[in-house]
Amino acid sequence: MEEYLKEYTAALTACMNSLDGGEFKKIIAILGEAYKNDKQVFIAGNGGSAGSANHFVCDFGKNAVDFKSGKRRFRIISLSDNIEKFSAIANDISFEETFSFQLANLMNPGDVLIVISASGSSPNVIRACEFAKSREAKIIVLAGFKGGRIKDFASAAMIADLTSYEQIEDIHLMVLHMIIFYIKNHPEVLGL
Repeated sequence: MEEYLKEYTAALTACMNSLDGGEFKKIIAILGEAYKNDKQVFIAGNGGSAGSANHFVCDFGKNAVDFKSGKRRFRIISLSDNIEKFSAIANDISFEETFSFQLANLMNPGDVLIVISASGSSPNVIRACEFAKSREAKIIVLAGFKGGRIKDFASAAMIADLTSYEQIEDIHLMVLHMIIFYIKNHPEVLGL
């Protein structure tokens, strides 16, 4: 069991050490500009990535800008958080449109879409990227393996170059927490 723990954490550590700092810097800049220009941030993912998306909305919306300061916080929405809406769109329209259908009613030019997908090839995530691109939104991609199809839409991308869905999702959640922690401790990126 000790060997298993070492192997698992070693894989995560190696992946974290291989993440592209330049891409992380781009993500921070995109979110900083969105805040300065009062743009919306949308996030989407399926399965475990939906859980990470919803978790990020909670933490980022509450903590990225100190809520005690009285300053405006980020306007962030998860496209994965309403199972009633998600399943109605999947059933009545199509699964591929579960995210883009929601964006059609909400997204404005210059907004930001964060997509999380271990495979990088989920049809509804791809369609969301296509729609966001048509609206001239910035797209932040968190993917696994080699990035899948969504990598091609990225304004910035963090790719967890692993093949285990569990480990990819571990990395994605750590990256999301790193984004919050960085912005919270560097409010100057928001012009504060």
